[in-house]
Amino acid sequence: MGFHTFDAEQADRLERPAVRYRWVSAEEVVGSLTAARADRAAATVVDLGSGTGFYTDAVAPHVEAVYGVDVQAEMHAFYREKGVPENVELVESNVASLPFEDGELDAAFSTMTYHEFASDDALAELARAIRTDGRLALFDWSAAGDGEHGPSADERFAASDAVAALEAAGFEVISASERTETFAVVARAP
Repeated sequence: MGFHTFDAEQADRLERPAVRYRWVSAEEVVGSLTAARADRAAATVVDLGSGTGFYTDAVAPHVEAVYGVDVQAEMHAFYREKGVPENVELVESNVASLPFEDGELDAAFSTMTYHEFASDDALAELARAIRTDGRLALFDWSAAGDGEHGPSADERFAASDAVAALEAAGFEVISASERTETFAVVARAP
């Protein structure tokens, strides 16, 4: 599996709701995170590979604070130009070295970027930064898909790959599903 990032020069392609919501809806992202905080009044969430903020914007009204984490400054520049909600802070970082305290995050999510950061180091870092029993929701292009959309098939993982990696990092998988072109995995932090 190779590491790549989305071409920032094509960032405007990430702002197409009819295309994006075909694969992952805002409701399923928000639902996977807010279920984790039924007993809490607010939440601190991180969007891993936030890009243009498409899904960050969908989550922001439902939580206290969102950190939009991306390795590409160009993506943050696009997002700033588009307009960043008041409760969103942009952070330039890779997932394997997040600038958060132990247990600082209530939840984290990734939409179509797990294949970009999937590693033992990144999952260990998420296990450290997400509070005990906090949620991690991963939505990504599946290795079972035909590769017509998203990255090439050799850069993708199956839901079972993500489940095995999460469990090896100490996460408890709550749900996992393969869909037409994507997978969804929701896990609880150790």
